[in-house]
Amino acid sequence: MAKRYWLMKSEPDAYGWNDLEAEGEGTWDGVRNHRAANNLRAMQVGDEAFFYHSNIGKEIVGIVTISQSGLTDPSDPEGKWAAVKVKPVRKVARPVSLKQMKADPRLAEMEMLKLSRLSVAEVTPEDWDYILTLADR
Repeated sequence: MAKRYWLMKSEPDAYGWNDLEAEGEGTWDGVRNHRAANNLRAMQVGDEAFFYHSNIGKEIVGIVTISQSGLTDPSDPEGKWAAVKVKPVRKVARPVSLKQMKADPRLAEMEMLKLSRLSVAEVTPEDWDYILTLADR
């Protein structure tokens, strides 16, 4: 199966890029939206995701890889929500802001922009490559 790409939002004052880097591997849990949880369930080891700081910054700050998939959210006592483990790959050279993505017609169809409250969104390979060009300038 081909590698898939994602965007995962986290509030940096709760769990930010620096926290993940310090840990080396983190559990992505606490997602309580059905579509976002389905995206977590669809992830496979080796998939990559943009790490997006929501609330504060509102920008893509790094890239992570899915290191474990198919987990049950440890913060869910009923065991019905999904989780994955992620490892940092690298910080992006230049953060890509929400404002920049919204203003770019090439990104108009991004799931994250169309469903702005979605905390875990799929990213097409074309959008992934394009965002990387913006982040690595």
